[in-house]
Amino acid sequence: MSEALVIVEDLHKSFLHMGRRLDVLRGIDLNIYAGQILAIVGASGAGKSTLLHCIGTLDLPTRGRIRLAGEELTSMGSARLAAVRNKSIGFVFQFHHLLPEFNALENVMLPGLISGKNRREMEKRASALLEEVGLSHRVSHRPGELSGGEQQRVAVARALTLDPKLLLADEPTGNLDSATSEAIHDLFFQINKLHGTTIVVVTHNAAFAESMPRVVRMRDGKVETDDVGKNQASRVAPTAEPPAAAPTEPSHQQPPVPR
Repeated sequence: MSEALVIVEDLHKSFLHMGRRLDVLRGIDLNIYAGQILAIVGASGAGKSTLLHCIGTLDLPTRGRIRLAGEELTSMGSARLAAVRNKSIGFVFQFHHLLPEFNALENVMLPGLISGKNRREMEKRASALLEEVGLSHRVSHRPGELSGGEQQRVAVARALTLDPKLLLADEPTGNLDSATSEAIHDLFFQINKLHGTTIVVVTHNAAFAESMPRVVRMRDGKVETDDVGKNQASRVAPTAEPPAAAPTEPSHQQPPVPR
């Protein structure tokens, strides 16, 4: 087995709500190994997204430890955390969060440009990624000119711009129809196979979760089970060819889902 890329130890997260403490994470212990693709599932309120946000340094735990590639995240200052987040972690959310005034190519380039990378280098990188996700014909289109599935493909490409060690996806197909969702699911497997990227997906899609090699089920802020997906053998291994473009459906802009 490969080495653990992420080590979560005795992780707790509490919030104060109307003067009362709400315990969302209650002692999570979890190892995520380099090159794995896994699903985190559970009922609403189980703590899935909170765990994902803590691993991604978008939120800080109340107590416990998180290590990424041997580095202790929970003791880092904000500037160092931001640097690790930008370089080592990619994010895909339920809403794509693309900037509407920029086209697909420019949106994918943004993480690199913000990091001070050479513009020509980033343009080449973004073009290659858009081709990989099946959007080489849509590079000059703005988000409002793309379907929901295409918007999410751009978001996936953007998350890969700086070649992160870890890709975190929170309900990435929650706003998409079933056919488009399946195409995005295949894309995650494609990325994992081609790049060896470690991918963690929070999802309510039972079929997608059970096609994963590993499924972590949460309940009441704890890990209830950690097992292989029941239908993982039915998932056809992706080829090295770029995935076909998802079926085009009308774009439905939706506000970000509140945490």
